[in-house]
Amino acid sequence: MQENPSSAVSGNERNREQRFVGAVIELCQRDKGLAARLRRAENPSMEYQSWELLGWFGIDLEKDYERLPFVTIAAAIAKSKTDQNGSLTLGKAIAACYEDGRESSQAKARLRRLLACSELSEACRILRPVLTLVDSKVGQPLNYERLLRQLRFFGFESGQRTKTQWAQEFYGQPVQSENEEDSA
Repeated sequence: MQENPSSAVSGNERNREQRFVGAVIELCQRDKGLAARLRRAENPSMEYQSWELLGWFGIDLEKDYERLPFVTIAAAIAKSKTDQNGSLTLGKAIAACYEDGRESSQAKARLRRLLACSELSEACRILRPVLTLVDSKVGQPLNYERLLRQLRFFGFESGQRTKTQWAQEFYGQPVQSENEEDSA
């Protein structure tokens, strides 16, 4: 990996999440070695495999609250082998994993476990197998940009806003648009 991946997606008009997700998708398609390293980075003991990429994006590796969301999303993208960012939200994706949808006791249990998280590190740890399940059961890619944004702001107010969004997505309640989120 020799070129700086932050240059893989151009345009200053795109926000950090868009640039990161777009670059990771593009780089995983071009560089199978990088994709393999990012898949291994899902394991906390192998997380260092992603640090070169994160460093290129200016992510402070010493700060868990900054590093963990990017590692979690990069590993999920690499594992999913997606060719684009999707539109499926996490709450809807969890419901879609089960035949009974949001009425499924298993789906509700998965959501409740995520909603019980009080720290970002716990949320990322619990989210990893959920993302693997979603990838194996749902034929539609997640909106990784939205999920990355939600994880980045999870540390504020113990993730209450993010958890509320996940619950709204799951139960089918209207969810604020991206523009409304930014202005709130």
